[in-house]
Amino acid sequence: MDTPDFVLVRPQMGENVGAAARAMLNFGLERMRVVAPRDGWPNERAVALASGAGRVLDAAVVSDTTADAVAGAHWVLATTARDRDLTKPVYDPEAAMREAARRIAEGQRVAVLFGPERTGLENDDVALANAIVSVPTNPAFPSLNLAQCVLLMGYEWRRTRGVAAPAVEMAGTEWASAAEMAALGDHFEERLDEAGFFFPAGKAPAMKRNLRNLWSRMPLTRADVQTFHGMMRQMVRWAGRDAAPRDAGDAPPPRNP
Repeated sequence: MDTPDFVLVRPQMGENVGAAARAMLNFGLERMRVVAPRDGWPNERAVALASGAGRVLDAAVVSDTTADAVAGAHWVLATTARDRDLTKPVYDPEAAMREAARRIAEGQRVAVLFGPERTGLENDDVALANAIVSVPTNPAFPSLNLAQCVLLMGYEWRRTRGVAAPAVEMAGTEWASAAEMAALGDHFEERLDEAGFFFPAGKAPAMKRNLRNLWSRMPLTRADVQTFHGMMRQMVRWAGRDAAPRDAGDAPPPRNP
Protein backbone atom coordinates (compact mmCIF):
# COMPACT_ATOMS: atom_id res chain seq x y z
CA MET A 1 0.00 0.00 0.00
CA ASP A 2 3.04 2.29 -0.11
CA THR A 3 2.61 3.05 -3.82
CA PRO A 4 -0.32 4.41 -5.84
CA ASP A 5 -2.62 2.27 -7.98
CA PHE A 6 -2.28 3.00 -11.70
CA VAL A 7 -5.71 2.49 -13.27
CA LEU A 8 -5.91 1.97 -17.04
CA VAL A 9 -9.46 2.85 -18.05
CA ARG A 10 -10.85 0.98 -21.09
CA PRO A 11 -7.46 0.47 -22.79
CA GLN A 12 -7.83 -0.42 -26.47
CA MET A 13 -4.60 -2.23 -27.31
CA GLY A 14 -2.90 -5.02 -25.38
CA GLU A 15 0.47 -3.73 -26.57
CA ASN A 16 -0.05 -0.44 -24.75
CA VAL A 17 -1.07 -2.23 -21.56
CA GLY A 18 2.12 -4.29 -21.73
CA ALA A 19 4.24 -1.21 -22.37
CA ALA A 20 2.53 0.52 -19.43
CA ALA A 21 3.36 -2.47 -17.19
CA ARG A 22 7.00 -2.23 -18.22
CA ALA A 23 7.06 1.51 -17.51
CA MET A 24 5.51 0.95 -14.08
CA LEU A 25 8.07 -1.66 -13.06
CA ASN A 26 10.91 0.61 -14.22
CA PHE A 27 9.95 2.91 -11.36
CA GLY A 28 8.97 0.36 -8.72
CA LEU A 29 5.21 0.42 -9.30
CA GLU A 30 3.32 -2.88 -9.42
CA ARG A 31 -0.26 -1.99 -8.47
CA MET A 32 -2.06 -2.00 -11.84
CA ARG A 33 -5.83 -1.97 -12.30
CA VAL A 34 -7.49 -2.41 -15.68
CA VAL A 35 -11.05 -1.26 -16.41
CA ALA A 36 -13.02 -3.02 -19.19
CA PRO A 37 -10.11 -3.70 -21.59
CA ARG A 38 -11.42 -3.68 -25.16
CA ASP A 39 -9.55 -6.82 -26.27
CA GLY A 40 -10.28 -8.88 -23.16
CA TRP A 41 -8.11 -10.19 -20.36
CA PRO A 42 -5.62 -11.86 -20.05
CA ASN A 43 -4.06 -10.53 -23.23
CA GLU A 44 -1.16 -12.23 -25.04
CA ARG A 45 -0.06 -9.03 -26.77
CA ALA A 46 0.18 -7.28 -23.42
CA VAL A 47 2.44 -10.06 -22.12
CA ALA A 48 4.66 -9.83 -25.21
CA LEU A 49 5.20 -6.08 -24.80
CA ALA A 50 5.69 -6.22 -21.03
CA SER A 51 9.21 -7.56 -21.66
CA GLY A 52 10.08 -8.84 -18.18
CA ALA A 53 7.31 -7.01 -16.33
CA GLY A 54 4.86 -9.89 -16.59
CA ARG A 55 4.39 -9.97 -12.83
CA VAL A 56 2.68 -6.58 -13.01
CA LEU A 57 0.16 -8.04 -15.46
CA ASP A 58 -0.23 -11.23 -13.42
CA ALA A 59 -1.21 -9.21 -10.35
CA ALA A 60 -3.40 -6.72 -12.24
CA VAL A 61 -6.96 -6.36 -10.94
CA VAL A 62 -9.63 -6.16 -13.66
CA SER A 63 -12.85 -4.20 -13.03
CA ASP A 64 -15.98 -3.57 -15.07
CA THR A 65 -16.26 0.11 -14.17
CA THR A 66 -14.02 2.97 -13.11
CA ALA A 67 -16.05 3.38 -9.92
CA ASP A 68 -15.30 -0.23 -8.95
CA ALA A 69 -11.60 0.23 -9.68
CA VAL A 70 -11.23 3.23 -7.35
CA ALA A 71 -13.72 2.14 -4.68
CA GLY A 72 -11.02 1.59 -2.07
CA ALA A 73 -9.07 4.77 -2.81
CA HIS A 74 -9.10 7.88 -0.63
CA TRP A 75 -7.63 10.26 -3.25
CA VAL A 76 -8.03 9.85 -7.01
CA LEU A 77 -6.15 11.69 -9.76
CA ALA A 78 -7.31 11.88 -13.39
CA THR A 79 -4.70 12.44 -16.11
CA THR A 80 -6.10 14.53 -18.96
CA ALA A 81 -4.82 17.07 -21.45
CA ARG A 82 -8.27 18.43 -22.32
CA ASP A 83 -10.05 21.41 -20.81
CA ARG A 84 -12.95 20.26 -18.66
CA ASP A 85 -16.20 21.78 -17.53
CA LEU A 86 -15.66 20.13 -14.14
CA THR A 87 -14.13 22.37 -11.48
CA LYS A 88 -11.21 20.59 -9.81
CA PRO A 89 -7.72 21.34 -8.53
CA VAL A 90 -5.13 20.90 -11.30
CA TYR A 91 -1.62 19.58 -10.59
CA ASP A 92 1.39 19.09 -12.80
CA PRO A 93 2.88 15.56 -12.58
CA GLU A 94 5.59 16.54 -10.09
CA ALA A 95 3.20 18.23 -7.65
CA ALA A 96 0.64 15.46 -8.06
CA MET A 97 3.08 12.72 -7.10
CA ARG A 98 4.43 14.77 -4.18
CA GLU A 99 0.91 15.09 -2.82
CA ALA A 100 0.27 11.41 -3.52
CA ALA A 101 3.41 10.49 -1.54
CA ARG A 102 2.31 12.69 1.36
CA ARG A 103 -1.12 11.09 1.48
CA ILE A 104 0.24 7.56 1.20
CA ALA A 105 2.59 8.34 4.09
CA GLU A 106 -0.56 9.17 6.11
CA GLY A 107 -1.99 5.75 5.31
CA GLN A 108 -4.30 6.83 2.49
CA ARG A 109 -4.71 4.87 -0.72
CA VAL A 110 -4.14 6.80 -3.95
CA ALA A 111 -5.26 5.92 -7.49
CA VAL A 112 -4.22 7.52 -10.79
CA LEU A 113 -6.56 7.23 -13.78
CA PHE A 114 -5.27 6.93 -17.36
CA GLY A 115 -7.76 7.10 -20.24
CA PRO A 116 -8.15 5.13 -23.47
CA GLU A 117 -5.60 5.75 -26.20
CA ARG A 118 -7.97 7.36 -28.69
CA THR A 119 -10.33 9.50 -26.60
CA GLY A 120 -8.89 9.81 -23.11
CA LEU A 121 -11.02 9.81 -19.99
CA GLU A 122 -14.72 10.64 -20.23
CA ASN A 123 -16.29 13.29 -18.01
CA ASP A 124 -17.99 10.60 -15.93
CA ASP A 125 -14.55 9.12 -15.17
CA VAL A 126 -13.06 12.52 -14.32
CA ALA A 127 -16.02 13.29 -12.05
CA LEU A 128 -14.86 10.44 -9.78
CA ALA A 129 -11.45 12.07 -9.29
CA ASN A 130 -10.46 14.51 -6.57
CA ALA A 131 -8.01 16.37 -8.81
CA ILE A 132 -6.65 16.53 -12.35
CA VAL A 133 -3.09 16.00 -13.55
CA SER A 134 -2.21 18.03 -16.63
CA VAL A 135 1.13 17.67 -18.42
CA PRO A 136 2.53 20.94 -19.85
CA THR A 137 2.86 19.62 -23.40
CA ASN A 138 2.95 21.44 -26.72
CA PRO A 139 -0.55 23.00 -27.10
CA ALA A 140 -0.49 22.16 -30.81
CA PHE A 141 0.15 18.46 -30.09
CA PRO A 142 -0.78 17.67 -26.47
CA SER A 143 -1.77 14.00 -26.71
CA LEU A 144 0.45 11.42 -25.01
CA ASN A 145 0.50 7.71 -25.68
CA LEU A 146 -0.87 5.66 -22.75
CA ALA A 147 2.49 4.12 -21.93
CA GLN A 148 4.22 7.51 -22.23
CA CYS A 149 1.84 9.03 -19.69
CA VAL A 150 2.33 6.09 -17.33
CA LEU A 151 6.10 6.41 -17.73
CA LEU A 152 5.99 10.14 -16.93
CA MET A 153 3.88 9.67 -13.81
CA GLY A 154 6.02 6.73 -12.71
CA TYR A 155 9.17 8.83 -13.08
CA GLU A 156 7.71 11.63 -10.97
CA TRP A 157 6.61 9.08 -8.38
CA ARG A 158 10.14 7.65 -8.17
CA ARG A 159 11.54 11.14 -7.59
CA THR A 160 9.40 11.49 -4.46
CA ARG A 161 10.97 8.51 -2.71
CA GLY A 162 12.78 9.77 0.34
CA VAL A 163 11.69 13.39 -0.15
CA ALA A 164 7.98 13.22 0.64
CA ALA A 165 6.72 15.94 2.94
CA PRO A 166 6.02 14.88 6.53
CA ALA A 167 2.52 13.54 7.05
CA VAL A 168 0.02 16.00 8.48
CA GLU A 169 -1.70 14.22 11.32
CA MET A 170 -5.30 14.62 12.38
CA ALA A 171 -5.95 12.77 15.60
CA GLY A 172 -8.52 10.00 15.32
CA THR A 173 -9.11 10.58 11.61
CA GLU A 174 -9.95 7.94 9.03
CA TRP A 175 -10.40 9.38 5.55
CA ALA A 176 -13.45 8.30 3.57
CA SER A 177 -12.81 5.91 0.69
CA ALA A 178 -14.10 6.41 -2.83
CA ALA A 179 -16.72 3.71 -2.21
CA GLU A 180 -18.02 5.56 0.87
CA MET A 181 -18.09 8.82 -1.08
CA ALA A 182 -19.97 7.08 -3.91
CA ALA A 183 -22.55 5.75 -1.44
CA LEU A 184 -22.99 9.27 -0.07
CA GLY A 185 -23.50 10.56 -3.62
CA ASP A 186 -26.07 7.80 -4.25
CA HIS A 187 -27.96 8.77 -1.09
CA PHE A 188 -28.18 12.47 -1.97
CA GLU A 189 -28.99 11.75 -5.61
CA GLU A 190 -31.87 9.42 -4.70
CA ARG A 191 -33.39 11.82 -2.21
CA LEU A 192 -32.98 14.83 -4.50
CA ASP A 193 -34.51 12.86 -7.34
CA GLU A 194 -37.54 12.12 -5.18
CA ALA A 195 -37.80 15.82 -4.35
CA GLY A 196 -37.82 16.79 -8.03
CA PHE A 197 -34.48 18.61 -7.86
CA PHE A 198 -33.19 17.28 -11.21
CA PHE A 199 -35.35 19.38 -13.51
CA PRO A 200 -35.76 19.63 -16.43
CA ALA A 201 -35.15 15.99 -17.33
CA GLY A 202 -32.79 16.87 -20.18
CA LYS A 203 -30.37 18.51 -17.78
CA ALA A 204 -30.55 15.77 -15.14
CA PRO A 205 -27.44 13.79 -16.26
CA ALA A 206 -25.23 16.90 -16.21
CA MET A 207 -26.67 18.02 -12.85
CA LYS A 208 -25.98 14.61 -11.34
CA ARG A 209 -22.44 14.57 -12.73
CA ASN A 210 -21.79 18.04 -11.30
CA LEU A 211 -23.06 16.87 -7.92
CA ARG A 212 -20.68 13.88 -8.02
CA ASN A 213 -17.89 16.23 -8.97
CA LEU A 214 -18.70 18.39 -5.94
CA TRP A 215 -18.40 15.42 -3.58
CA SER A 216 -15.11 14.31 -5.15
CA ARG A 217 -13.54 17.72 -4.41
CA MET A 218 -14.34 17.52 -0.70
CA PRO A 219 -11.73 15.80 1.54
CA LEU A 220 -14.13 14.08 3.94
CA THR A 221 -13.47 11.73 6.82
CA ARG A 222 -15.62 8.67 7.49
CA ALA A 223 -17.25 10.57 10.34
CA ASP A 224 -18.02 13.47 7.98
CA VAL A 225 -19.71 11.07 5.56
CA GLN A 226 -21.86 9.60 8.32
CA THR A 227 -22.81 13.11 9.40
CA PHE A 228 -24.00 13.98 5.89
CA HIS A 229 -25.97 10.72 5.70
CA GLY A 230 -27.60 11.56 9.03
CA MET A 231 -28.40 15.13 7.95
CA MET A 232 -30.13 13.89 4.79
CA ARG A 233 -32.09 11.21 6.66
CA GLN A 234 -33.27 13.77 9.22
CA MET A 235 -34.29 16.31 6.58
CA VAL A 236 -36.28 13.67 4.70
CA ARG A 237 -37.93 12.49 7.92
CA TRP A 238 -38.72 16.05 8.97
CA ALA A 239 -40.16 16.90 5.57
CA GLY A 240 -42.64 14.08 5.98
CA ARG A 241 -43.56 14.82 9.59
CA ASP A 242 -47.11 15.86 8.74
CA ALA A 243 -47.73 12.59 6.94
CA ALA A 244 -46.48 10.32 9.74
CA PRO A 245 -46.50 10.29 13.54
CA ARG A 246 -43.64 12.32 15.02
CA ASP A 247 -41.20 11.14 17.64
CA ALA A 248 -41.64 12.54 21.13
CA GLY A 249 -38.45 14.56 20.71
CA ASP A 250 -39.56 16.28 17.51
CA ALA A 251 -40.42 19.94 17.76
CA PRO A 252 -43.92 20.91 16.58
CA PRO A 253 -44.31 22.12 13.01
CA PRO A 254 -44.29 25.90 12.56
CA ARG A 255 -47.66 27.62 12.80
CA ASN A 256 -48.96 29.76 9.99
CA PRO A 257 -49.34 33.41 11.03
